Amino acid sequence: MTGLPRVALITGAGSGIGRAVALKLQGAGYDVVLVGRREAELEKTAAEGSSGGGSFLVLPADVTDEAAVKTVFDQTLARFGRLDLLFNNAGTFAKGVPLDELSLEEWQRVVGVNLTGPFLCAREAIRIMKAQTPKGGRIINNGSISAQAPRPFSAPYTATKHALTGLTKSISLDGRAHNIACSQIDIGNAATDFTKKMAVGVPQADGSVRSEPRIDVAHVADAVLYIANLPLEANVQFMNVMATAMPFIGRG
Repeated sequence: MTGLPRVALITGAGSGIGRAVALKLQGAGYDVVLVGRREAELEKTAAEGSSGGGSFLVLPADVTDEAAVKTVFDQTLARFGRLDLLFNNAGTFAKGVPLDELSLEEWQRVVGVNLTGPFLCAREAIRIMKAQTPKGGRIINNGSISAQAPRPFSAPYTATKHALTGLTKSISLDGRAHNIACSQIDIGNAATDFTKKMAVGVPQADGSVRSEPRIDVAHVADAVLYIANLPLEANVQFMNVMATAMPFIGRG
């Protein structure tokens, strides 16, 4: 990709990990497409960009909406002519309740955002990456520590993150012939609005409630940039970025 502009598309780019990664990539020279449901928050991300970095394109969309996702990738191609990186970052949680108290609506909402959304985005990205010149690109899926070990009362989130690992492996396998690499970054306790409650206390596998350490989201952004900048003949298949002392190793 030497000498060519690099174009990245990030879902869930209006806050937290998505915003941090978007700003890191833009500062490194990527042109960045910001995707999310809240246009005002996407504009805030764009306003924080580096004056010496790449450009931003703000495209509000719901990743569970097939037509909206197609429009986002069509507009990306029309603006930049290619796509080098998709960061499938958008995600959501369900209410922390026992499985027998979980509604079908809550289950389907989480499956839609955490699994169907990444599928729809990856499908459109692959279509572009297979057809462009030079051919190929990279997809990074935002997994979770929960892709490996669940928390109490987290069945929808845990199930979708486990399934995302299967999607990551399938994309990696099927993308080989088209120079498309796929990675998954499993993040543990990045300090965002979603994890504020961890500083106060969250349920543990032994039934207790304890506070957990968190890490600066900048460390996650650094990790994504590292993967993004690898040549396509090299890949980080899976990466854990986590608070060192969080209850993961030996959890339960």
